Amino acid sequence: MTPMESCKRVNLCALGGGGEVGANCFELSFGGHQILLDCGTHPKKEGECSLPAFDLLNRAPEAYIITHGHVDHCGAVPYLARMYPGVHGYATPPTARIMDRMLHNSVSVMEMIAKERGIAEYPLFEHCDVGYALRFLESFNYREPFYLNMADPVEVQFIEAGHVLGAASVLIRLPDHTIFYTGDICKRKQALIGGYKPLDKDTQVDTLIIESTQGAANDETYRTYREEIAHLGEAVGQVLLGGGSALIPSFALGRTQEMVNILADLQEQGIIPTVPIYTAGMGRAIYELYKLFSDHLMPHATLRPLDQFERLGDVWNPAVVEKLLRRPCIIVATSGMMIENTPSALIAQQMVQQTQHGIFFVGYLDGDTLGHKLLHSPAGTPLQFQLNRPFVAKTLENIRQFRFSAHATRSELAAVVERINPKNVVYIHGDPEALGWMEQNTGNGRQTFVPTIGQTITLEA
Repeated sequence: MTPMESCKRVNLCALGGGGEVGANCFELSFGGHQILLDCGTHPKKEGECSLPAFDLLNRAPEAYIITHGHVDHCGAVPYLARMYPGVHGYATPPTARIMDRMLHNSVSVMEMIAKERGIAEYPLFEHCDVGYALRFLESFNYREPFYLNMADPVEVQFIEAGHVLGAASVLIRLPDHTIFYTGDICKRKQALIGGYKPLDKDTQVDTLIIESTQGAANDETYRTYREEIAHLGEAVGQVLLGGGSALIPSFALGRTQEMVNILADLQEQGIIPTVPIYTAGMGRAIYELYKLFSDHLMPHATLRPLDQFERLGDVWNPAVVEKLLRRPCIIVATSGMMIENTPSALIAQQMVQQTQHGIFFVGYLDGDTLGHKLLHSPAGTPLQFQLNRPFVAKTLENIRQFRFSAHATRSELAAVVERINPKNVVYIHGDPEALGWMEQNTGNGRQTFVPTIGQTITLEA
């Protein structure tokens, strides 16, 4: 390897995740090289519309770096590998294993959607494409410096990001330009995963690329994590004692594993009745990886055995859901934002027609999702839980949201900007209101950018 020329000037193009949450993918161009930060799909879009704007790539990227295993950050990797065979990827060891599970599951989900709704573009890639892409995925531990597989040396480090198992921020050292990409970060300690760990104080960063998910949410009145657990326990307990069941929509990676252990702890303390806790397919598959990488959990975290939790049956069969709801139970099911046709939506479709149950959201809800509509619509509102199926009127009123988000609050994000004190700040991964608050309140005295999809910005060190 020969030393690369100065990279004081770096170009960044948002292929996805600019001005939105979803399909995160950012192209960095420097010194004649191009790499991608994340490579995800959009959870609210279908077909090729769910992909990043790969048509903007004028040639094959030399590498891609994945921050964590949620599909909005890694779901398009096999498609990229089909477009550009042999492209090398990098992730932490847990994320590499999680990607294997998540991406194969994506193929199965796309095959099912293609059959149900006749989307000709699905699946966007096959199981063989997943296997091929992962052959070129290398994994490195936190704080372990490594070099990208390129003609010129580019040093990279993964930094603990909190959020979910294996999640990392990315520190990239170019000649005369250091970049820090947060990915999704969470400061507070969860039940299993610890909070993000700051960069060393002597690390000088020229450009900070920071997520802004919670930028629009005023966190001054937030309860502590322990207080939120107590309030959730009270709500679940009331439902169960009243003869109903509690549905907790959760993401398969991260939120499911956290919630079932929180609920098990509440049962062990006698705070909520001991009833079956049900989980579904991908949440259980990822749970096995939490056990495999238990050294990545907090030292005093208690990861219960997976067989302590019941397996959710075929929720596409209404009779199975009807039988499930006859006796009080707790159901932790995907998707966390209750996208139509997912297990949480199919279960909720029956629950909302009765009054004794409770539906408790525990994470971020995009304004366009069924979950957000269900939470904020008055009783009597007709909602569609299955695409191309009749609407169902909402009778159930006990629908609430609890703040267990694995994203840093806006005050915490502001503190990250202040501590790192970069010359340039690029705000991504947020809705317009969130991005606007972040730029207005954390960009003072700095060069600030809020790129939209397809927009290229120039960053000067």
